Amino acid sequence: MLDSEIPSTPSLVNGESSPPTKKSSPTTSRHRHITLTTYPGQIGVEPVALEWGALDAKSRGPIIVSRNPSMLKRRNAIGAHGGSYSIYNALAIAAGDLPADFLPDFRNTEPTFNFPCQPAWADATKIVSLDPYGHDIVHQFKERLDDGWDIRPTMAVTRANMKLAEIEKAVSEGKLSVDGSIVVNKTGDVRVTKVAVEPVWYLPGVASRFGVDEGTLRRALFEHTGGSYPELITRPDLKVFLPPIGGLTVYIFGPPERLSDENVRLALRIHDECNGSDVFQSDICTCRPYLAFGVQEAVREAQNGGSGVVIYFRKEGRALGEVVKYLVYNARKRGGDTADKYFLRTENVAGVRDMRFQALMPDILHWLGIKKIDRMLSMSNMKHDAIVEQGIKILERVPIPEGKLPRSPSRATQLTSISQIQK
Repeated sequence: MLDSEIPSTPSLVNGESSPPTKKSSPTTSRHRHITLTTYPGQIGVEPVALEWGALDAKSRGPIIVSRNPSMLKRRNAIGAHGGSYSIYNALAIAAGDLPADFLPDFRNTEPTFNFPCQPAWADATKIVSLDPYGHDIVHQFKERLDDGWDIRPTMAVTRANMKLAEIEKAVSEGKLSVDGSIVVNKTGDVRVTKVAVEPVWYLPGVASRFGVDEGTLRRALFEHTGGSYPELITRPDLKVFLPPIGGLTVYIFGPPERLSDENVRLALRIHDECNGSDVFQSDICTCRPYLAFGVQEAVREAQNGGSGVVIYFRKEGRALGEVVKYLVYNARKRGGDTADKYFLRTENVAGVRDMRFQALMPDILHWLGIKKIDRMLSMSNMKHDAIVEQGIKILERVPIPEGKLPRSPSRATQLTSISQIQK
């Protein structure tokens, strides 16, 4: 173990004394040491058993990433809870706003719907990018929580109403009816079950999904995140990693219990985040019409006695990020926005066309118990192939009607066929 003592304030930065902090927190204690990394077999290091793919949650074991002194030696996973928000958690601790040893009170936070356990939850090859028991830790690990163990949910399930202008318009035009159960009123409010999911990676499974060995994956994750997670290298015995990336949200229309019933029709849209269009309806992208179309068709299927699902992944700009996305937009506008150069502009700036890596996307479908999709509300070959390769049948691929894509000069050269590849 590599330890170094944090200097007491004032500390020296570039030879100058920095002013004392206004707030104090446990992490700035003069006698607190930093544990840079740990090693397997090290004295006192006894990770809690974690068997990915076990038959049930208790056999699998809890996922523990806390570095609090009482939990450090028990850690059986690398990373931190919160996905892309984990840095804000650390900032709150540094600012003295959040105690480093804070333990949440999970009373009354349980799911509003108890999803039935699916065979895939115990299959280490079908679910590799999320914790299949992450929604039920309060029930499954109550005794350890009561003993003060820092175990956190990585999924949450709730119910709410959704409101979209496009759905309100469809109701007013008679294209969707008010049934009081799914579409609850004339203003188009839609009842929905929502599932939020943070990423939890089983590294051997993720490596296998991409056709690389685990060591190559670990080294790339370590070296190309600025060396942020040394235990990816020093702890090969820890097989689970909570990466600092965005998760996903599932929107379920109709009774959730229908999802795993193959006798019930299912309409599904997989949608990757596009903030500029989805939220602000930018005129340089056509993502929102696809999202609205997916929601409308999912609602329609649910009203017809089937199930409708929209799954929203946080993968802004094809997972290249919004800065890269805008740079590409500029290059396309100034260099001639032609169909044959559609992907080249992205490759010139980012080096690749796409980093969404749809190979991990079907995990949530396995978790929901989905075995076949009657209507896939997307023409994306990448999404289609990733789903089919995981043994889930797609019976029909449904393109967005031409009239739902708005026309504007900035979109004039964006051919529908190319747009569909991405959507």
